[in-house]
Amino acid sequence: MKKIVLTGGGTAGHVTPNIALLPALRKDGYEISYIGSYDGIEKKLIEEQKIAYYGISSGKLRRYFSWDNFKDPFKVLKGFFQAGKLLSHIRPDVVFSKGGFVSVPVVLAAKAKHIPVIIHESDLTPGLANKIAIPSAVKVCCNFPETLPYLPKDKAVLTGSPIRQELLCGNARAAKEYCRFQKDLPVLLIMGGSIGSVYINRAVRGCLDELLEKYQIIHLCGKGNLDDSLKGRVGYAQFEYVSEQLPDLFAAADLVIARAGANSICELLALRKPNILIPLSRNASRGDQILNAASFEKQGFSFVMEEESVTSESLMAAIADVLAHRQDYIRAMESSGQMNAIDAIMDLIRSV
Repeated sequence: MKKIVLTGGGTAGHVTPNIALLPALRKDGYEISYIGSYDGIEKKLIEEQKIAYYGISSGKLRRYFSWDNFKDPFKVLKGFFQAGKLLSHIRPDVVFSKGGFVSVPVVLAAKAKHIPVIIHESDLTPGLANKIAIPSAVKVCCNFPETLPYLPKDKAVLTGSPIRQELLCGNARAAKEYCRFQKDLPVLLIMGGSIGSVYINRAVRGCLDELLEKYQIIHLCGKGNLDDSLKGRVGYAQFEYVSEQLPDLFAAADLVIARAGANSICELLALRKPNILIPLSRNASRGDQILNAASFEKQGFSFVMEEESVTSESLMAAIADVLAHRQDYIRAMESSGQMNAIDAIMDLIRSV
């Protein structure tokens, strides 16, 4: 039996593309294993998929001073030896890495054991973990044409991002019943990432009365960010996080307000959903979301707002503007020529 090891973690964006590949890998007859951190978000997401999961020691990239930064190289070294033992036990034909710091020791161990590695870089410019891992890879997949100059020419392949096919099969009516919506008003889907966004939550709730006069709102506000005072508001459904219902919520949405994580915005492109992107600022990230959003804005797929400029008033104006030009955004996305990333990546996996 053919065997593959998947790796990647730290955020949902480093896991969901791996999950999107699972049906195709199973159809091709691969025995699938996953190597991640001991207790990262990837552990729960992958175990739900009934995949063999192995945890290893992992470092973390911090953009601030911490004494833990001096300990992390030793954690990565420990993870390297743990990954090596696991790879010797599993004996995979190929390793597919979605990035995140937990993937670094796995990729390095695979190179040491002469196991071919394929990496997927979601963002417009490679993150530190993938920069470390790229020399050990045989191929590097990417989402954006602008990414190709940052990658070795003999390794770079423009594939796009694997999209979970179930997202394309949502039921709008089921979503409206789930949210107890009764009016015939446009639906806004607001999502601030797996941990939510204080900026977005504050702006939405600051003009909620005005918004509910014109729209119905699905608000994915992040863990611990529910507002009990808003429970029961007609036309407003708030959730910390959703999983099974997400395809239905996407189907019901006339407009999506979101961060600009690469995988999330590629899903919006595949779904042809007009959107407002509010990327994480450089104060909270390396600026990758800003570059992602700028690319989508340039191609006519998105309306972009700077995080610091988001107020209740500016958000309401942006919503009205995007809905007024909704068909323009849809036409731009329909003419994007987006490729079938799953088929492209599967061809690479077979080839190595």
